[in-house]
Amino acid sequence: MSYFQGFLVPVPTENRDAYLKLAEDSASFFAEFGARRTVENWCIDVPKGEVTDMWRGVKAKNNESIVFSWIEWETKEIVDKAHGAMADDERMNEPPEMPFDGMRMIYAGFEVLGESGKYGRLGYVQGYIAPVPVANRDAYADMCATMRDIALDCGAQRLVDGWSQDITDGEQTDFKKAVQAKDDEAISFGFAEWPSKQAFEEGSAKMMRDDRMPQPGASMPMDGKRLVYGGFETILIHE
Repeated sequence: MSYFQGFLVPVPTENRDAYLKLAEDSASFFAEFGARRTVENWCIDVPKGEVTDMWRGVKAKNNESIVFSWIEWETKEIVDKAHGAMADDERMNEPPEMPFDGMRMIYAGFEVLGESGKYGRLGYVQGYIAPVPVANRDAYADMCATMRDIALDCGAQRLVDGWSQDITDGEQTDFKKAVQAKDDEAISFGFAEWPSKQAFEEGSAKMMRDDRMPQPGASMPMDGKRLVYGGFETILIHE
């Protein structure tokens, strides 16, 4: 995989089943046009931040939950071709009723900055979105590679870090607004796949004891105060 699309969606909590049905139908549709894998994840532990967070990123309401999802493609060229073909598909003439506010859904296309691990049993995802100065791409990629190695050694199955290529400017919100990105910053969207929440909790504790982890006060290639993240239960995998 060299390219994927990432999504952050505010969904009324009571509409979880309706959202899952829409996601299942959409994943099957995308697969017809070349999508390799679609993964949908429902929030379990998404913290509130001092500067921003995923909740504020999609202007979530009190009765809404956060969905963190992605669609994996082999290349960007396949995505571009698929979008043209999907636009001409007669099924697009009768779009389904949306169980969420599409104006506050944020999405973008990302090239894979780094990928480690293998597909396996997936029950829990740690996802993040970060603003990164474009000039710091190489330093950021190195940091991500180290973090992926640590996580794999501590029980994670697969980790992917992405670098923004196609970001849609939204009327209400978008990935750049979600992390208060500056003009000289790109967006990184990444995720760590774990077998379960328990595996993540045990692995996270091990990671914190690893000597390779950045030390408090260490210089970082991005602004950690504007990084947003959360833990999610995997509710759909379509391959």
